[in-house]
Amino acid sequence: MEKNLLKFTINLLLFVDLCSVGVIGLLLAFVIPRGGPRSGDSYFLGLHRHAWADLHLYLALVFFLMLFVHVFLNWRWVVQSYKRYLGVAWRKGLVVTAGAWILVLMVGWVLAKL
Repeated sequence: MEKNLLKFTINLLLFVDLCSVGVIGLLLAFVIPRGGPRSGDSYFLGLHRHAWADLHLYLALVFFLMLFVHVFLNWRWVVQSYKRYLGVAWRKGLVVTAGAWILVLMVGWVLAKL
């Protein structure tokens, strides 16, 4: 597959996946009623709230996998942009950005455990 077609396909799938995660998140927050597994009113479109939450999780995991592929396919552009905007300090900027992202993920993980 041509690289530009692959990038387009990944970007399109990222967009559809992100929209799906967002819509399901809104459904879970505002539409699908809360309730235990035996609660008959916690179904929406034939799926239980827990099934919607599982779908939300799986789509989010697919999103992150595709995001890594997206960054890999565009790595040259990322490096060139850092060089253009940060000059000689581009490597330090890239390391700081990666470190900040890892810190955000770690803080989110810790907060999710609370």
